[in-house]
Amino acid sequence: MSDYLVIVESPAKAKTIEKYLGKKYKVKASIGHVRDLPRSQMGVDTENNYEPKYITIRGKGPVLQELKTAAKKAKKIYLAADPDREGEAIAWHLAKALNVDIESDCRVVFNEITKEAILESFKHPRPINTDLVDAQQARRILDRLVGYNISPILWKKVKKGLSAGRVQSVALRLIMDRENEINNFTPEEYWTIEGQFDKSKKAFDALYYGSEKEKRKLTNEQEVKEVLTLIKGKKFEVANVVKKERKRNPALSFTTSSLQQEAARKLNFRARKTMMLAQQLYEGIDLGKKQGIVGLITYMRTDSTRISESAKADAQEYIKNEYGSEYISTKEAEKQSKKSQDAHEAVRPTSVLRTPNEVKAILSRDQLKLYKLIWERFLASQMASAILDTVAVDLKNGEVYFRANGSQVKFPGFMKVYVEGSDDQTDDKDKLLPILEVGDKVNALSIDPKQHFTQPPPRYSEARLVKTLEEIGIGRPSTYAPTLDTIQKRGYVALETKRFVPTELGTIVHHLVLEFFPQILDIEFTAQMERDLDSVEEGHVKWVEVIDGFYQDFEKRVIYADAEMEKIVIKDEPTGEDCENCGSPMVYKLGRYGKFMACSNFPECRNTKAIIKEIGVPCRSCEEGQIVERKSKTKRLFYGCNQYPTCEFVSWDKPIARPCPKCNEMLVEKKLKKGIQIQCVACDYKEDPQS
Repeated sequence: MSDYLVIVESPAKAKTIEKYLGKKYKVKASIGHVRDLPRSQMGVDTENNYEPKYITIRGKGPVLQELKTAAKKAKKIYLAADPDREGEAIAWHLAKALNVDIESDCRVVFNEITKEAILESFKHPRPINTDLVDAQQARRILDRLVGYNISPILWKKVKKGLSAGRVQSVALRLIMDRENEINNFTPEEYWTIEGQFDKSKKAFDALYYGSEKEKRKLTNEQEVKEVLTLIKGKKFEVANVVKKERKRNPALSFTTSSLQQEAARKLNFRARKTMMLAQQLYEGIDLGKKQGIVGLITYMRTDSTRISESAKADAQEYIKNEYGSEYISTKEAEKQSKKSQDAHEAVRPTSVLRTPNEVKAILSRDQLKLYKLIWERFLASQMASAILDTVAVDLKNGEVYFRANGSQVKFPGFMKVYVEGSDDQTDDKDKLLPILEVGDKVNALSIDPKQHFTQPPPRYSEARLVKTLEEIGIGRPSTYAPTLDTIQKRGYVALETKRFVPTELGTIVHHLVLEFFPQILDIEFTAQMERDLDSVEEGHVKWVEVIDGFYQDFEKRVIYADAEMEKIVIKDEPTGEDCENCGSPMVYKLGRYGKFMACSNFPECRNTKAIIKEIGVPCRSCEEGQIVERKSKTKRLFYGCNQYPTCEFVSWDKPIARPCPKCNEMLVEKKLKKGIQIQCVACDYKEDPQS
């Protein structure tokens, strides 16, 4: 018989924590929630202060019975679910099921799974925080009221399997609004004049700037010709040189949101994958007999950038030993965002001394990638700012001015370890200029005018959408990954070249929700609802008041929508082809992942085919087929011959119709940071990148 029973969420954590606590403690796992609202019904009594009806989750009966048996044998029960709102609610449900007094010191929280952190946390048990529980309960009930009222209407009026939710509907709206921006975008013409110059046999680039007094934009070819007529000869004079020293500060340690964004940019990880790997690193990895199972990172669901003083001290000592004292940050601690709950620390390694190289042989490839990202980001956040020398040089030829910009790293600081990624396509390499002084003469090697057109705003990537949701205050760190997952599973959006594109089904659902439930899609209303729910967490307002304030008007809209929303019939569109199996006409159907071709004789004939898109390029491999777009099992776009399997030609890069002028082989579009570059698959022929 153990004196103490400790209940955590994960079996992996249970083994580790039991080892740290010793023989008097028995640690068991609840494996997440043991009670929840029923799936088969609303489970919320709207006539009785929104009283929730909680039941044991299907399949959790044996787990709960095992916990009850263990609880009867223990002198004291500690509830050690995760240190967040959800974890507090799990602890509350366990207390109710096991008859634990929620006002007793039964709740234990820790931000990292290391022996020191675990032992310290058990010195400071506390009662269950009912404000946190109420906040989680309010969110759960609110989402249930929205989902279980709107979804059945969509099933009846459109098709079964659809859903609408508080956060997912706003995410879909952002994607739809961006698509409308792109469709309504009118490109505007503009020109640049790019010059290449030479000083003492050192070439450098500069762009047309304007006159000495002002910058000038070139909007058409006629204006460009006017400028070119003003340039007399190839001799230019250095008119002005401005040198500045600029500091570049390191990025702060990761929050949940910034971790998801950076993992998408640098590692090409989806949000769900990032959180799954982070969970594994947090719960613990077996580091061998000497160390056993150790949590490698702190808790990964956080909106705080705060770092503990002990972690800072360890980082500073490491930086001093590895790089020198001058690399240690002297900056004051950053203030937390007003939106931040600051419940616990930023995501960081539990020990900076546990370098990625030390755990390389133990971690899986993807675990190592994410751990290295977290470790480097944390270490860089505690390092000194980088110092850059920047220079701007004006070159004049009569009244015409060109400008060259360059920079050079004077002191790398944090950049020695890590540089934050960006959603924008930029070239991070330093652009060095030769030494130039006022009055120096330089030669123009070439002056090239180039026509450009403004581009529409880009579609949302996962990283950009998460960032936008966070900025406008919609959802919370733990909701982003499941939200993005839901809108894809429902078939509302598809990922094309890592960007969200709304499907026809998503467009239909969006317009219906917008018409009948505008508040659900109102960004400011939803953001205010998040702030109200945070007020519940802070103990400033009762959760029932927040729910009631929303539901009174929402209920009327549900009744109206049920009566007035017209039934949408998604008609099958003929393809003009016949089924090769039974001869019946093939039709376009709308599925979860967009349109596909199916036999109209369903269910007698179940023949289906993907819609193949030709790109207008004949196959140079077999000289009979056409190149078509295809998708791999991971939804990555590639190109192949429509005569497959007779012709097995495939390419990740998009082929173009014209041949290589140098060797007559195939040209393809290669995606680079700077844009798209056309190059040959057989020789070294390349064209300048196009943005």
